[in-house]
Amino acid sequence: MDAIELLKHDHRMVEQLFRDYHAAASARQRRAVVETLVRELSKHAALEELMVYPLAKKVLADGQQEIEEHLAEHMGVKKTLLALDKLPSAGDAGTYPDGFEGGEGDEQVMERTTALMTELQEEIEEHVAEEEGRMLPKLRAAVDQQALDELGRELAKAKQTAPTRPHPGAPDQPPGLAMAAPVAAVYDRLRDRLQGRPRT
Repeated sequence: MDAIELLKHDHRMVEQLFRDYHAAASARQRRAVVETLVRELSKHAALEELMVYPLAKKVLADGQQEIEEHLAEHMGVKKTLLALDKLPSAGDAGTYPDGFEGGEGDEQVMERTTALMTELQEEIEEHVAEEEGRMLPKLRAAVDQQALDELGRELAKAKQTAPTRPHPGAPDQPPGLAMAAPVAAVYDRLRDRLQGRPRT
């Protein structure tokens, strides 16, 4: 897949994960979908910021302004992902954050998770519509196929070592991002291992 096809493939996968969340039969299944969404969207955002947006900023006539808008959208998504990532799983007695009390904790966690997932879905739908409707077609027109193929290979390779958690406080543009992303990725993968989360 070239870079644009790969990004669109990621978008379709995330849309399917939202459908999976709504179709899940149990709190455990819903939490597994949430953890997968956090991981996949964190990787996707980091790679766009590190590899796609700098190229778009350089080759598109209005690249600077367009990328600033996308980075602002990413920040909102990262904050929502972080809030989801911090929520305990239903049934994790004693691990509820402030405001989640006693026996009502499971119900409160599920309600908060559903509210955040609704917010995240709206943010993602808007972001995908803007990227696929404006930026990606302009990028395809501005960059030759060989370069898009090469970028696609690099994105696929980098996905294996990208950060798996949101980092809203980290730099979102090179050169700071280029230094912070590998450190964040190592830290995330260690946390994933310690918490028994799937590692892909």
